[in-house]
This record gives sequence, C-alpha cells and structure tokens, in this order.
Amino acid sequence: CQAELADKFVCYQQSVQEPDHEIEVFDQIYREAFKSKALTLREDFCGTFAVSCEWVKSDKDRKALGIDICPDTLQWGVENNLGKLKPKVAERVEVLEQDVRTKTTPQVDILAAQNFSFWIFKTREEVVNYFRIAYENLNDKGIMIMDMMGGKECYASDVTDKRTIVKGKKGFKYHWEQAYFNPVNADCSFYIHFKFGDGSKIEKAFEYHWRFWTIVEVREMLAEAGFSKSLVYWDVADEDEDADWQSVDEAPNDDSWLSYVVGIK
Repeated sequence: CQAELADKFVCYQQSVQEPDHEIEVFDQIYREAFKSKALTLREDFCGTFAVSCEWVKSDKDRKALGIDICPDTLQWGVENNLGKLKPKVAERVEVLEQDVRTKTTPQVDILAAQNFSFWIFKTREEVVNYFRIAYENLNDKGIMIMDMMGGKECYASDVTDKRTIVKGKKGFKYHWEQAYFNPVNADCSFYIHFKFGDGSKIEKAFEYHWRFWTIVEVREMLAEAGFSKSLVYWDVADEDEDADWQSVDEAPNDDSWLSYVVGIK
C-alpha cells in the first residue's frame, strides 16, 4: 500500500513547510529592525533543517546552524536536503545533535524556533530559561523569531483539519488533528496523519504534546529573559492575496490565525 512506501518526512515538508517564504519573512523582519541584511541563522528544533538549507541558498555569504536532538530526523535532512545542495553551498550549513538549550559560537543574527516547537516547554521557568540562552546565542544586532497560532478554533478538541496536498490516486491528504486541550493548564495534544489515494494511512506520523502559549505570555517571557523589546507580525492581506506581514499592536479576533512573535536583543 502507498502508506508503507511513503516517506513521512517528504509528506511533512510538502504539507507544512515553505522554507522560501520563511526566509522572505526573516529577511523583512531583520531589515525592519536593523536596516541591514542578516547573514547568520540558527534554526532551533530544526528537524530536517529545510529552512537552514534554503537560507544558505539565498545568498553566497549566508551561514546556517541547525540544532535538534533527534538523530534520525537530522540524518534524513543530511541525506535528502543537504545532499541536494551544491558542495560549496552545503559547507555553509552546520548541524548539531544537541539540546536547543545550549550556547553555541559564533553568535547569530537570527535565531528561529518555528512550528510552535518551543511549546514543548510547559512552564514559564523552562521557557524563560530557553529564551535567556537564545538571547546569549544572538549577536548584538540579533532577533529571535517564533511562529504562533491561536483563535477559538485552535482550542477545539476532537477536530481534524484535512487538506489535499497532492491530488489524484497517487496523491495524499494532510490531516491535522486537534486531539486534546485542557483549559485548566493549557496542555494540548496534536497529531499529523497522512491519508493516501489508495485509502491507506500513516496514523500519528508526528505527534505533539505541548502547552498552548499565548502571544502576551510569550512577550512577557521575552522581556523577562532580557530582550529589549518584542514585536508581533500579522498577515494583514486579504484571504485571496499573498501574505503581507506587518508589525501590529492590535489584530482581528479571527477564529484561527498564525503570527510571528519577534524578540529583539
């Protein structure tokens, strides 16, 4: 069956990641903060580090560092993402199998923690500690970028969002299951499943057990960790238009939304 032959990391990258879009957003936010071009990126919780690979492709002077604790995921990235780069480009990517709560040198212009990955830290103490280490890993002109989600639809339980990624009998659908949310402590569980044209499925290809943090909490914790200020970037474009990310102080109370929270050193 198709599910047995499929590669869950290929499905994930096709479904969830848009590295070229991420790089555009990082570029824009850094330029608006410092009126200059960012050259170094640290990608925390990098997984298959597709964003790091896209980063070094975007400019011959750019370097990237990917950090993750999962050896299998990193190895897949080495073989399938890094391996597709020209050798001179690939040598500007470094990958380390270690906890993101480690200091690395040299410091970087941008530290990114994407796909809500820092939500694995469920207490303020843990998050502030992580943010303090992130702060130390940044250049004097450095920013930390995280994406966030929210809106009342995101708190619903037993809901699955289904999207067709590749059409046809040889295609597949991406299922994002919101399995559990506890309003008392904001514990939540999400699963990614893939369903294929022949009806077969990869159940729980990826699973996440997080605390559902809010924008205001994250901004308070960035301040506590020493960041001089924080910004919220919201997509202000109409639904049928290309994304237009702008720094905002107020945003519409949409049923479901994505945003970026940025800490400036």
